[in-house]
Amino acid sequence: MTAAAETSPLQARVGHWYQMDGTYLVGREKLREYARAVQDYHPAHWDVAAAAELGYSDLVAPLTFTSTPGMTCNRRMFEQVVVGYDTYMQTEEVFEQHRPIVAGDELHIDVELTSVRRIAGRDLITVTNTFTDAAGERVHTLHTTVVGLTAEDVDPAIKTAVQHMMMHDVDIFGIGESEYHKTVRPEGKVRLAEGGSTRTPGTPSIDDVKVGDELPVRHTRLSRGDLVNYSGVAGDANPIHWDEAIAKLAGLPDVIAHGMLTMGLGAGFASAWSGDPGAVTRYAVRLSAPAIVSAAEGADIEFTGRVKSLDPATRTGVVLVAAKSAGRKIFGLATADVRFR
Repeated sequence: MTAAAETSPLQARVGHWYQMDGTYLVGREKLREYARAVQDYHPAHWDVAAAAELGYSDLVAPLTFTSTPGMTCNRRMFEQVVVGYDTYMQTEEVFEQHRPIVAGDELHIDVELTSVRRIAGRDLITVTNTFTDAAGERVHTLHTTVVGLTAEDVDPAIKTAVQHMMMHDVDIFGIGESEYHKTVRPEGKVRLAEGGSTRTPGTPSIDDVKVGDELPVRHTRLSRGDLVNYSGVAGDANPIHWDEAIAKLAGLPDVIAHGMLTMGLGAGFASAWSGDPGAVTRYAVRLSAPAIVSAAEGADIEFTGRVKSLDPATRTGVVLVAAKSAGRKIFGLATADVRFR
């Protein structure tokens, strides 16, 4: 007899949807600021002429840039809808790039609770952001999966300590249960932008790439200053990324790098090899361990990769991206789907 699958009380709220008030205007300086934070110096993020050579109308956003406005929009979801937890641990991120975002884009952003899975007594919660341009076309989809942690997983002393450390209008533990009313996505299909498939990518010809090809190894250094800078740029105020005492209260050996920061570094590693940051159509990362960033030594992250598969019919391929720090894998599984010439 098969045991019944575990269910979570939160599953009744799957499908809850709302849209961000107003629009998000993508600015050149914000793109440069973010590219600097994730150490991505591809010219298309910095120089308008270099971006134009690849067919872009303006500076192109780094692949993981959407995590910044997404975090702001998701705040209501984790404060008023996904409740009953003391904090959350990020486990997986999937970026779907239907067309590259460029400076000048005016984006509508919506948020939806798309999945709740209960595994071994823990809730795995997926929230999806849809980024739609002024023409009503979906340009980017971002899926964030976290594990909900309860009081038994969190040292009570953390809450007291964090209250004295946080920015004045931020509460990473949420405001708790409020009167709940479910809102769902209005009927109607969202059109996918076609700009990602019609532009000729600035990548190598697929005839010049072979399965098994290895990407050049890249080492990236992170300091505490890099973490503080990323916290401000991305709006991630969790003190485990900059305060040693809070990190140790949380059961960590020391301050850790943001998962999104290491993903951004990995995306830049892949786009530097491909030659075109807009050629990646999907980037998925499952985190396995954090990168520890000590005050004295910082951290070194080693990125490697290889071509896993190629499809000559669609001129696409899948690249495996690996990341290690202090001998430990920090990416459990990471893949980038790339369009070739």
